[in-house]
Amino acid sequence: MAQQFEKHFVNRVGWLRASVLGANDGILSTTSIAIGVAAASTDRNTIVLAALAGLVSGALSMAAGEYVSVSSQADTEKYDLKREQDELNTIPDEELTELANIYQTRGLTPELAIQVAQQLTAHNALEAHARDELGINEITVAKPLQASLASFASFAGGAILPFLVALLAPTKKMVYFQYAFAILFLTILGAVAAKAGGTKVWLSVGRICLWGTIAMAITAAVGHLFGVNVS
Repeated sequence: MAQQFEKHFVNRVGWLRASVLGANDGILSTTSIAIGVAAASTDRNTIVLAALAGLVSGALSMAAGEYVSVSSQADTEKYDLKREQDELNTIPDEELTELANIYQTRGLTPELAIQVAQQLTAHNALEAHARDELGINEITVAKPLQASLASFASFAGGAILPFLVALLAPTKKMVYFQYAFAILFLTILGAVAAKAGGTKVWLSVGRICLWGTIAMAITAAVGHLFGVNVS
C-alpha cells in the first residue's frame, strides 16, 4: 500500500503570496491608471497607451524589485550558513549544546533533546542548524530568479485584463467598465487564492475588493480633478 501524505496549505504560502500579490497589483494598478486617465480624457489611444505603459513598467518594476529583495535575502542566508559551518568546524560541542537547547525549548526532555541533536548532527549538522536554528529549509530558501520571473508573469497576467478592457470598452463609459471588470477580476482572484490557501472565500474576496475599490475611487477623483484643471 502506497504511503499517503497529508496536504498542507502552508507549503503553498511562498508561491501563492507572490502570485496573488503580483496579479492583484497588475489588475489594480493598471485599472487605476486607466480609470484616472479615462476620468480626464475620452481619447481611446490615450487610455490604451496609459494602460500599456502601466502594464510594461509595472511588470518590469515588480520583477526588478523582487529580484533585488530576494537576492538580499539569499545573500543573508548564504552568510548565515557559512558562519554556521565555520562554527560547526571550530566549536562543534557548543553547537551541539545549542541545538539540544532548541529542542528542549520545544518540549523535549534534556536527555531526549541531546539524543535528537546528536543523531541529526551525525546525519547532516548544517542542515539541522539551518532548519532549527536559522529557520532555513527547502520551502523557504530564497530563489531570486524564480521569484523575479514569477512576479513579472503574475503582474503581467493581471494587468493584461484591464488593458483589454481599455481596448474594447466604450470610451464614454470607460471608468464604469474598468471598475466593474476590475471587481470581477479581483473577485475571481480572491476566490482562487482562498481555495488554494484553504481560507474563507468571502473574507478573501471582501478584503481584496474593498481595498481595490478605495484605490480606484481615489485615482478616479484625481483624474477627474486633473481633467477639470486642464479643460
